[in-house]
Amino acid sequence: MDMELRRISETSRSAIVLILLLCVHVAHSFYLPGVAPQDFEKGDELKVKVNKLTSIKTQLPYSYYSLPFCQPKKIVDSTENLGEVLRGDRIENAPYSFKMREAQMCNVLCRVTLDEKTAKAFKEKIDDEYRVNMILDNLPLVNPVDRGLGSPDVVYQIGYHVGLKGQYAGSKEQKFFMHNHLAFTVRYHRDVQTDSARIVGFEVKPYSIKHEYDGKWSEKTRLTTCDPHTKRLVVSSLTPQEVEPKKEIIFTYDESEVKWASRWDAYLLMNDNQIHWFSIVNSLMIVLFLSGMVAMIMLRTLYRDISRYNELETQEEAQEETGWKLVHGDVFRIPTNSDLLCVYVGTGVQCLGMVFVTMIFAMLGFLSPSNRGGLMTAMLLLWVFMGLFAGYASSRLYKMFKGTEWKRIAFRTAFLFPAVVSSIFFVLNALIWGQKSSGAVPFGTMFALIFLWFGISVPLVFVGAYLGFKKPAVDDPVKTNKIPRQIPEQAWYMNPVFSILIGGILPFGAVFIELFFILPSIWLNQFYYIFGFLFLVFVILIVTCAEITVVLCYFQLCSEDYLWWWRSYLTSGSSALYLFLYAAFYFHTKLQITKLVSAMLYFGYMLIASCAFFVLTGTIGFYACLWFTRLIYSSVKID
Repeated sequence: MDMELRRISETSRSAIVLILLLCVHVAHSFYLPGVAPQDFEKGDELKVKVNKLTSIKTQLPYSYYSLPFCQPKKIVDSTENLGEVLRGDRIENAPYSFKMREAQMCNVLCRVTLDEKTAKAFKEKIDDEYRVNMILDNLPLVNPVDRGLGSPDVVYQIGYHVGLKGQYAGSKEQKFFMHNHLAFTVRYHRDVQTDSARIVGFEVKPYSIKHEYDGKWSEKTRLTTCDPHTKRLVVSSLTPQEVEPKKEIIFTYDESEVKWASRWDAYLLMNDNQIHWFSIVNSLMIVLFLSGMVAMIMLRTLYRDISRYNELETQEEAQEETGWKLVHGDVFRIPTNSDLLCVYVGTGVQCLGMVFVTMIFAMLGFLSPSNRGGLMTAMLLLWVFMGLFAGYASSRLYKMFKGTEWKRIAFRTAFLFPAVVSSIFFVLNALIWGQKSSGAVPFGTMFALIFLWFGISVPLVFVGAYLGFKKPAVDDPVKTNKIPRQIPEQAWYMNPVFSILIGGILPFGAVFIELFFILPSIWLNQFYYIFGFLFLVFVILIVTCAEITVVLCYFQLCSEDYLWWWRSYLTSGSSALYLFLYAAFYFHTKLQITKLVSAMLYFGYMLIASCAFFVLTGTIGFYACLWFTRLIYSSVKID
C-alpha cells in the first residue's frame, strides 16, 4: 500500500482513485478462516518470508536485512496493508529454499566475515534480545521451548533469538554467540485421496555452532561439522559461534516435515487457558452480582420516592419538597463549557461505535491473527467512518443546550481528539525515525492517514452534525428556573473529586482481568484471539459504567447538588486514570524496557489508549445519567 500511495502522490491522481485503493485494501485486510486454503504437492517450492526483528526490551522493530544476514539475489518487498505498516512489519523474501515433503540437511546458506561495524550491530541486537520473525504460508515461525520443572509440555515462542550471551567454563568474560544453524520443521496435514498436503505448523530450533571445513572455501565445500553423508548433524551448541570482528560465520539450516492435525494450535495455545477461563468467569460473576444488587436497590428506592412524591401531590399536602425533587428547576440547567462536553460526547460515540463493530467482525473471524495488520486497519477505517455518528451526537446535544452555531461544534468534534492523538503519534514517530527503526511510518502512509482524516472523517462529521441539527431539539421534562438555586454544603463523601475517583474503580475492575491478557499481546509479541470473551467483558463494562454513574448521580441529586452533567461524564471516565496507572505498574513489573526512547513509546501509546478509554467510558456514563434524569423527572407531578 505504501508503494501505491507513493505513486499516487508522485503522479497527482485524483482523490477518487485513492479512495478506491483504500477500499480495496480494506477488503483484503479481512480474513475468514477456512476460505481458499493452499494445497501443496510433493516437491512444490515453499516460499519462506522474513519479517521484522522484534524485542520486548526496546519495542523498536527493525528490518531483517538491517543486519548482515544472508540475502537472496534480489530482495522483494511483499504487499503490506495499512495496519502492517503502522505495526512496523516489513515482509520480504528469504534465501531459504524448501521443498514440500522433501527433507534437507546441512544446507549451506552463505559465509560472512564480520568487521567492526557488523560485529557491533550483531552484539547490540543480541544484547537487546532481538528475535527473528519468519513466515511460511501465512504462519509465523515459532520456537518450541520446554516449560521446565519436569513438565512434558512446551511453550511456543514467536520467532527465535538472534543469539545469546554466555561465558566459557572457567571464565567470567561475557561473550556473544550467534545462532547460525536453524533446524526448521514444517508440519503438514496430508489428504490421503489427493496426496496433497496443507501446512499447519512452522517451527525452528536455533543452534550456535562454529562450523569447520577442510581446505579453502568454495561453493562446493563440505562442512566437517554438519554433513549428512557422514551422518554428522547439528543437535547441540557445544562449540558455539562467537561474534567478534574478523570472525567467519557460516549460516546453515535443516528442514524436515512432520504430520500434524490443527493449523494455528501452536500459536493460540501459548497461555494457560484454564487461568483465562477461570478469571473471566470469576470476573463475570462478581460484576453481575454487584450490578444486580445496584439495580435492585435503585429500583426499590426510586419506586418509593416517586410514589411518595406523587402521593403528596394528590393529597395537596403543604409540605416542603425534599430530596431530588427539590432541584427540579435546576437539574436541566445548561452546564459550563457545554460546547466542550458536546465534543467529548460526540467523540465517545465515535469510539464506542468503532469498538463495537470491530468486536463483531473479530468474533465472526474476519480479523483472525493470521491476517497481520487486519485488526489495526479495521479499527482505523471504522473510526474514520464513525465520524458520521460523532457529528450527529454532538450536534443533537448542542441543540439541546440551545446552541445555534452547529458548524463550530462540528469543527471542534472533527479536530479536537484526532489532533491530540496525531500530535502524540507524530512525536513518537519522530523518535522511532531517529532510531532508524522499521516501525517509523513512511511518507506514503502518513499521506494516507492525513487523507483519511481530512478527506473522509471531517466531511462525515459535518454531514452528521447537519443531520443532527436539522432534527427538532429535545424538550426538557421540567422547566428550568431563571435564577440558579444555591447548592447546600455537601458531605465529605460527596466531594466531586472523591466521588469521581470512586466511580472509576468498578468499571476498571470489569476489564482488569482482560488487560492481563491484552497487554502481553501488544508488548510481549503474543497473539490475542479470544474475542468472544472480550466482547462479553465489553458488555459488562457498558453495564457497569452505566449503573455506577446512575447510582452516584442519584446520591448527588438527593444531596440537592444539580451539577451532574460533567460529573456523570467524569465518574465513569475516571476509569481511564486507573488504566494508565495499571499500565505504569505493568511497565515496572512485567517489562524489561531500559532505554528512554522505548519507555517514551510505551507511555505515549498507553496515553493514547487511556484517552480513548476515557471518552468511551465517559460517554456511556453520560448517556446513562441523561436517560435516568429525564426518566425520573418525567415520572413525578411538578407544578
